[in-house]
Amino acid sequence: MIVNLNLQNKKVVVVGGGKESLKRINSLLNQKCQITVISEKVSKSIENLSKKKLIKLKKQRIENIDFLTTEKPHLVITTTNDEKLNQKIINKAKKNKIIAYSSDSPETSDFSNPAIVDFEKIIQIAIFTGGKSPIMSKKIKGQIEKILEKTITKEDIAQIKIQQIARNLIKDKIDSQARRKSFLNSIISDKKIKQLIKDGQTKKVENHIIAMLRNWV
Repeated sequence: MIVNLNLQNKKVVVVGGGKESLKRINSLLNQKCQITVISEKVSKSIENLSKKKLIKLKKQRIENIDFLTTEKPHLVITTTNDEKLNQKIINKAKKNKIIAYSSDSPETSDFSNPAIVDFEKIIQIAIFTGGKSPIMSKKIKGQIEKILEKTITKEDIAQIKIQQIARNLIKDKIDSQARRKSFLNSIISDKKIKQLIKDGQTKKVENHIIAMLRNWV
């Protein structure tokens, strides 16, 4: 089962400051969570993220794992080269009911990280082998990415953004789930909306949806 964690406004601690750490941080940046990186040494890229205030950085040698108690994270990700330390963090996190992931030990982690095919951070497709072969996940991701680049259009991306706008507009206007679903389907098939998307007039779409909504209600 693949689960997308809702980390909005949650505190996440990433232990380690190398390439693996940066990869995990980048995957978290669009989750609107509070990211704290703990490591004695960090890469320039992580330093830059700290300077931009996208993450909080604590440069310190990890001599103990008391930070799990002081930081009280919702999620901890450990990426150090010290397998014993990583496992110690995982074990302590589980005792404290903190969701935990170790990059070198997905089998003892609370979840696995799938390879993600990402289109403008709007459409995300996961390639998952259950932690059995991250290398094959990455390989298959590359193969699927080439196919999907020809399949998923800019119009599809625009429609998703429009659906989000529409859902917010109808939340208090249409009382039943069945009628809301029917209205959202009518937006997808609406010829004028399709033409506005093709013409790059996405700002005019919201006004058209409001007009459609008046007739619908």
